[in-house]
Amino acid sequence: MLRKILFTALFFSVIGLAFTQQITRVAVVDLPRIYTAFFRESQAVREYERRVANFESEVERLTRGILEIRARHADAVVQNNENEIIRLEGEIHRREANLREVHQTRTAMLENERNQLARSSSFLNQVQDEIRIVAEREGFSIVLNLQNNPSLIWYTQTLDITDRVIQSLNARSR
Repeated sequence: MLRKILFTALFFSVIGLAFTQQITRVAVVDLPRIYTAFFRESQAVREYERRVANFESEVERLTRGILEIRARHADAVVQNNENEIIRLEGEIHRREANLREVHQTRTAMLENERNQLARSSSFLNQVQDEIRIVAEREGFSIVLNLQNNPSLIWYTQTLDITDRVIQSLNARSR
């Protein structure tokens, strides 16, 4: 009789342990990629992309100006015109400094704008709902953002649910 009681207690203990040990499955998503793939057609994104294109045009224009002055500088070197060489070197230096400043400032501004677009409440709510739906459907307990997780060193592609979230968002938007 004691054996039966011990066996039954042991059996229920093992069953209890089996149910209490839940394996946590982790998934990863690339939020900027979801943003790029899904919200490309929104008015805010088109406006942001227009500003990016304008910025790229401005950088190209400033770079062309520097190259033109460098060509004139090379001509001055060939002609051994010291005054012109010094003047053009100063001009090149000023324009390169201006280009660096414009690039730094506008890049930071555009990055901030992109982040604000990605954090807009309607976007985040829709994406977070879709991530939750895909994660629950596939049995994941935790989903990490690849872009904002410096402690994430390595992951296997099978954990990346970005494409599945994009497909699900696209299916719902049709």
